[in-house]
Amino acid sequence: MKVFQYIRYFFYLAWYWNPVLAIFIIYHEIKGERKYKLHTTGYDELNNLKKQGVDIAHSTMYMPANYYILEKLMEKLKEIPGNTCLLDIGCGKGRVLIVAAHYGFKKLIGAELSDKFCNDANENIAAHKDNFTETFFDIYHANASDFLIPDEVTTFFLYNPFDAVVMQHVLEHINDSLERNPRDLYIAYMNPEEKELFLLSGFNEIFHLKTMNLLEGTILQKTHN
Repeated sequence: MKVFQYIRYFFYLAWYWNPVLAIFIIYHEIKGERKYKLHTTGYDELNNLKKQGVDIAHSTMYMPANYYILEKLMEKLKEIPGNTCLLDIGCGKGRVLIVAAHYGFKKLIGAELSDKFCNDANENIAAHKDNFTETFFDIYHANASDFLIPDEVTTFFLYNPFDAVVMQHVLEHINDSLERNPRDLYIAYMNPEEKELFLLSGFNEIFHLKTMNLLEGTILQKTHN
C-alpha cells in the first residue's frame, strides 16, 4: 500500500512539475515517513469536501509539507528561546505537528477544514503519544477565516493552504492576538505565495531557503518592543 502511494505521488509530481523534482521529493518522503513513523504521503484535491457542500474556492489542494524544507525550518525555529507553541493552519494529517514535537515544541495546535484530515491527524498523534508524554496536542475542525488565534502561539506554520482572500482574514486574527498579548511572533511559511501580505503588516524575513527552483520556505518575524 505504501509503495503504491509513493508511485502515485511520484507520477503526480512528475506530470505537474518535473521528474527530477519528483525524485527529490519522493526520496525525502520515504526517508521522512520512516524517520517519524508517519503515513501522510499523497495528495488530495478536496473533491469530497466539495461534494459535502464545503466552500473550497479559496483553498489549495492537500499536499504534505516536504520533509527537506520542513526540517530546515524546524532547525531554525528550535534556536529561538521560548518558542514552544506552534499552530499549523491547514494541518492536514498532522505531519508538521509530529515533526515539530521532535524539535521540542511543547504545545502543538492544528486547524483543519477537512473533518477526515482531522481524524487522520488525531490518529497519527495517538500513535505517537507515548513518545511525547509532556507535549500537548489539539486539533480543531475549523475554517481558517473564522478561527480565533490562541494567544499563547509563538509560531504559525503555513504551507500555502489558501489564497489571499482567506490569508487576509488569518492575518487579521494574528494581529488581534498580538494586540491582546504582545509578544515576538514567527511565521514558518512554505511555498509563501502570500508573503507580501505579512511583510506589509510589519513582519520581517529572517530566514529563506529555496531549492530545486520550486521548493521554498521562509521564516518571518514580528518583534514586540
